[in-house]
Amino acid sequence: MVKLNKIYTRTGDDGTTGLVDGSRVSKTNARLHAIGEVDEANSALGVAVQALAADEGETLLVAELRRIQNDLFDLGADIATPGEGFEPSPMELRIVSSQVEWLEAAIDKANEQLPPLTSFILPGGSVAAAHMHMARAISRRAERALVAASLDVSINPQALNYINRLSDYLFVLCRLINSTRGGDIMWVPGASR
Repeated sequence: MVKLNKIYTRTGDDGTTGLVDGSRVSKTNARLHAIGEVDEANSALGVAVQALAADEGETLLVAELRRIQNDLFDLGADIATPGEGFEPSPMELRIVSSQVEWLEAAIDKANEQLPPLTSFILPGGSVAAAHMHMARAISRRAERALVAASLDVSINPQALNYINRLSDYLFVLCRLINSTRGGDIMWVPGASR
C-alpha cells in the first residue's frame, strides 16, 4: 500500500529521481521521459472521462475508462521497475497479458457497433470525443517515448503492447462517442486547394 505523508522529499533537487529498486537516474533519462508521457496521457484521459461523464453520467464506458486510468498507473510502475524479468510479484507491479487482452476485447466490442471507415477522420466532433482524441494523440506520444526507452533499457513487452493497444482503443472510442453526437468529421483530401 502506498502511504504519502510528505509530498516533497528534496531528494530530487540534484536532478535525479528514484526507481522502484532504489537506484537513482537523471530526470532526463529515457525511462523517466516515458513515465512522464504516460502520466500526461493519463491526465488527458482524465479530462476526457470528465467530459464524457458530464454528458452521460456514470456509465459502463466511464467505468472502463477509469479502469484504464488505473492500468496506466500500473504501467508507470512497470516502467519504473528496472530488470530483465517481467513477471509480476508482490514487490514488482507489471503489465500482464490479460490487461492487453481486455483492451483488445474492448476495441472489438466498440468497433462492432460502428460502420467501416471510408476515409480518415479529423480529430474532433463532440467535446467528449475531441478530448478523447487529445488523449489518443498523447498516448501515441507516450508509446513513442516507451519505444525509445526500450532501445536503452529492458522494457516489459506487455507494457509496449498495452500502450499500443490503448491508442487504438481510444480511436475507436472517439468514433463510438461521435456516432451518437452527429458523427465523425471526415477528412476531405485537398479540400482547401
